[in-house]
Amino acid sequence: MNLIKVTDKKSEKMFLDTARVIYKNDKTWVCPLDNDIKGVFDPQKNTYFKHGAVERWVLTGEKNKLIGRIAAFIDYGLANLYEQPTGGIGFFECTDNKDTAFLLFDTAREWLKEKGMEAMDGPINFGETDKYWGLLVNGFIHPSFDVPYNHPYYQNLFESYGFQIYYQMEGFHLDITKPMPERVMKIADWVIKKSGYEFKHFTWKEQEKYTKDFAEAFNEAWVSFKKHFEPLEPAYIRATLKKAKPIIDEEFIWIAYFEGKPIGIYLMFPDLNMILKHLNGKLDLISLIKFLWLKKRKVMTRAKALLMGVIPKFQNHGIESAFIYNLLGVFKKKSHYTEIEFSWVADFNPKMRKIFIAVGCVPVKNYITYRYLFDRTKEFKRYPIPE
Repeated sequence: MNLIKVTDKKSEKMFLDTARVIYKNDKTWVCPLDNDIKGVFDPQKNTYFKHGAVERWVLTGEKNKLIGRIAAFIDYGLANLYEQPTGGIGFFECTDNKDTAFLLFDTAREWLKEKGMEAMDGPINFGETDKYWGLLVNGFIHPSFDVPYNHPYYQNLFESYGFQIYYQMEGFHLDITKPMPERVMKIADWVIKKSGYEFKHFTWKEQEKYTKDFAEAFNEAWVSFKKHFEPLEPAYIRATLKKAKPIIDEEFIWIAYFEGKPIGIYLMFPDLNMILKHLNGKLDLISLIKFLWLKKRKVMTRAKALLMGVIPKFQNHGIESAFIYNLLGVFKKKSHYTEIEFSWVADFNPKMRKIFIAVGCVPVKNYITYRYLFDRTKEFKRYPIPE
């Protein structure tokens, strides 16, 4: 086996192509856009480089065949908040071979140790948790955009190496062709009609106002929830939405207000993977034409919920139900949509899980975020789960 550090365009192409080789015969897998993966490792595009470091490797076997890859990274803003300074690994792909997998894990571990880390989480992303996070262990059906998909044997590779479960996550589906539970509809109707409450969807015409309000609600809702919180800036939100403008539907982004103050947000995109499945990670001229043609044919019948949050003062007030209620009205006008995927909810957030179940969502996928302590004599501590 030959281990190659990613340092140039040739090795970067090998890194990208490894996934295509590993999933060559898997009809369910959807190849991410090459540019999206490259963007994670581009200091000009990924703000995590301001307080982080990353390294990548590719592994080849006989006749230079691609047999594995891995990335190791450190978010210095988060790493030292743990009992053991902790880095991460991600973008792991590998053949069903423990020797191959263990060499990749060892390589990442040694790099992290040299940087002062004492543990590693994985598979995770060098960025926000809503992308490329966790290992799929159940529900090997259509993956939605930016949500992990991998071969079932990956679980054995991680656990045989010694990774332990740090926390578990669930992905939920909501069949929007079925009516919502009557109780939820009543709660939502009550909230919407109650004095002081307003629910508005995003518009490009008023993007300045709505991105400002979105950022305000997001920052207040998440600041007490994350160990290392970086407030969202309205400019960043506008840039993100502008990048996704070809697929964004204004009525898929909602903000809840009470007496004019933003108190909750809901962000959803059409599931781009339903188009990307036909592009093999490329977005050249021919692929772009195919993209536009498929979009016009309305092949995206599933939506992916990215964010739903309410500031603490207004939690348990039925705001989430009201968001779903408004969306059902939107879907009546867009009847080609049949399903929403909510990914993901961790076991340390039972309150959100109850909300999803209450509105009729069904858990269909399970993921694990693992942790590996370098000192095998240290006591392993799982992420705390509220009682």
